[in-house]
Amino acid sequence: MGLLELLWHLSLRDWAEKSGKALQDGVSALAPRSQTKEFTLSTEKIADNDEENTERGNWSSKTDYLLSMVGYAVGLGNVWRFPYLTYQNGGGAFLIPYTIMLALAGLPLFFMECSLGQFASLGPISVWRILPLLQGVGFTMVLISTFVTIYYNVIIGYSLYYLFASFRSVLPWAECDPEWADELCSKTAIVLSCNVTENDGTIIRANYSWVQSQNLTCLNNTAEFANTQVPSEQYWNKKALQRSSGLDETGEIVWYLALCLLLSWLIVGAALFKGIKSSGKVVYFTAIFPYVILIVLLVRGATLEGASEGIEYYIGRQSNFTKLMEAEVWKDAATQIFFSLSVAWGGLVALSSYNKFHNNCYSDAIFVCVTNCLTSVFAGFAIFSILGHMAFKAGKKVSEVVDSGFDLAFVAYPEALSKLPVAPLWSFLFFFMLLLLGLDSQFATVETVTTTIHDLYPRLMKKMRIPMTMGLCFLLFLLGLVCVTQAGIYWVNLVDHFCAGWGILFAAVLEIVGICWIYGGNRFIQDIEMMIGKKSCLFWLWWRACWFVITPCLLLAILGWSLATFTPPSYGSIKYPNWGSAIGWCMIIFCLIWIPIVAVYKIIKAKGNLWQRIVICCKPTDTWGPALASHRGERYSHMVDPAKDKDIEIPTVDAYVNKSE
Repeated sequence: MGLLELLWHLSLRDWAEKSGKALQDGVSALAPRSQTKEFTLSTEKIADNDEENTERGNWSSKTDYLLSMVGYAVGLGNVWRFPYLTYQNGGGAFLIPYTIMLALAGLPLFFMECSLGQFASLGPISVWRILPLLQGVGFTMVLISTFVTIYYNVIIGYSLYYLFASFRSVLPWAECDPEWADELCSKTAIVLSCNVTENDGTIIRANYSWVQSQNLTCLNNTAEFANTQVPSEQYWNKKALQRSSGLDETGEIVWYLALCLLLSWLIVGAALFKGIKSSGKVVYFTAIFPYVILIVLLVRGATLEGASEGIEYYIGRQSNFTKLMEAEVWKDAATQIFFSLSVAWGGLVALSSYNKFHNNCYSDAIFVCVTNCLTSVFAGFAIFSILGHMAFKAGKKVSEVVDSGFDLAFVAYPEALSKLPVAPLWSFLFFFMLLLLGLDSQFATVETVTTTIHDLYPRLMKKMRIPMTMGLCFLLFLLGLVCVTQAGIYWVNLVDHFCAGWGILFAAVLEIVGICWIYGGNRFIQDIEMMIGKKSCLFWLWWRACWFVITPCLLLAILGWSLATFTPPSYGSIKYPNWGSAIGWCMIIFCLIWIPIVAVYKIIKAKGNLWQRIVICCKPTDTWGPALASHRGERYSHMVDPAKDKDIEIPTVDAYVNKSE
C-alpha cells in the first residue's frame, strides 16, 4: 500500500503541476504582460482588484447595491396589499399616516440596519458581536427568513404557472371549462328573484324566470343573486391549486406546481451561485423591468372605460379624512411600512455588509425607502384603473370587485385582464411583473442565509460557494413540497400567519432597544460618523428622538396590538384544525426560543459572578469593530482580529500534494 500511495501522490502532483502550468500559460497569454494573476482551484473569485475587503468581497458597484436593496424592499405586498389598504382606510387620506409612519418607524430602523451591517461587514448573526447577550435576535431573524423563503418561492411558482398559462390565444380562466368548472361557475351574475310591480300597482316578490316571461322589470336594489363564482376563482381553486377541503386533507403533490417550484429555485440558485457578484448583475433586469410593466399596465388601464371610477375609489374624491380618527388606520399604516421595507428580517444587514466602509449609507436609506413608498402608490393606479374597468363592464361598484392578497393577484386581476383585447399579452406582462418582484425579494432573503453561513465558515464558502448555494436551494425546495400539495395553500397561509407577523416585531423591538439603550445610541452614532463623516448635533436630533423614544414606543404599540388582536389562522371561511395552529405556534416558538437560549449560553460562558457575567455580555466583544485595520482609527485600535484558524478548512489538490512531499 505504501508504494501504491506514493505512486498516486506523484501522479496527482504531476497532473496538478501540468494542469496548473497550462492554465497559467493560457491566462498569461490573454492578460497584459505587466499583469500577473494567481492561479486558484477555488470555485469563485472572491474579490476584484479595486475591492477593500479581499476576504469577504464588496459590491461591484454602488448601482448593484441600490438595485438589490430596492428589489428586496419592493415586493409582492407593494402590488397586492398596499392599494387595498389605501382604498380601505380612506383613500388618499391614508397617505398621511403612511408618510408619518415612514418617517417615525420605517426610515429610522432601515438606516440603523444599513449602518450596522456596513460598519462591521458582518451578517445578521455575527454582527451581534456588538451585544452578545442579544445574539439570539440574529438567529431569530435568519430562522424566520428561512421559513418565509420556503413559502415565498411557492408564490413565485404560482406566478410561473399563470405565466405559462398565458401563452394561449384565449386565457384558460376566461370561460367556465367543464374540465374544472361546476354548476356554480358563471361569467355573469344570476338573478334568482326580485321585486316587481304588477299592473294594478301591487309590489310582489317573484321568481326571475317568471319576471322575464311576463316582460317585467325588477325594482332597483331588490334582486337576489345566486351564489356563483367567476371562472377565474374556480380556475384558481379547482385547476391551479386543486385545493382540498382543508389542512387535514393533504392530497397529492400537484405535479405542475412542483415543477414550477423547482424552476423558481433553479432561477434563484443560478442568480446566487457567485453571491452578490452574480445577483448584483441580475437585478439590473429584475429590479428595473417591473417598473416598465407597471407603466405599460397603467397606460393601458387609463384608456379603458371606468378607469377613472377605479382611481376615484383608490385615491380621488372618495378619500375619507374622517378615517384618520380611527386607530386601526394608523396601525395598518405602521404595519405596512414596517413589513414593506423588510426591516428586522436580517436582509438589510446582510446586503449592507458588502458595502465599502465609507459608503454613504444615510443617502442610500432615504433613496430606497422613498422609492419603495412611491412604488406602492404608483402600483395602486395601475391596479385600480383596470379594476375600475372590470366594475364598469360588470355593472358593479368598484368596492364589489376590489380585493387583496391571493384573491387580487390570482382571481380579481386575472378576471379583469381576461376581458381586455389581446388579453394573453396583458396577462403575461402582469404575471411576469409578479415573478420579477418576487425573485428580487427572494434573492436577498436567500443571500441572508448564505451570508450567515459565510460569516460562520468563511473558508468553506470561499471554496465551496456554488455547491453550498445549490445545496441550500435544493433543501429549501424539498421543504417547500408540502406547499404544492392539494392542501398547499393552507400551509402557505399558516406559515405566513405565524412567522411573518408579530415574531419579527418582537425581534425589531429587541434590536433597537439593545443598540440604543444597552450598546448606546450616541456610541452608535459615533460609529456611523466614522463611515459618513462628522455631522452636526442638529442633524442627529431627529434620529436620536426616533431611536431612543419614538420608534421603540411605536413598535411596542404595534406589537401589543398584534398580540391583542391575534386570531387563529383561517383561509377564507375554512378554519384550521387545532393541530394546525399548534404547528404554527411551534414554528414561531422555535424561531424565538433562541433569544433566551443564546443569552443563557453567553452568560454561562462568561467569567465572574452572575452580575459580572451579565455586564460582560452587555458589552461588545473584543472582535467588534470595522473589518479592516485601516478603518479602525484610535477608537478601535484595541480591536482583536477574529480568529481565522478555527474555521473549517477544505483541502485543495495543491494542499494535498504539498502535504505528501
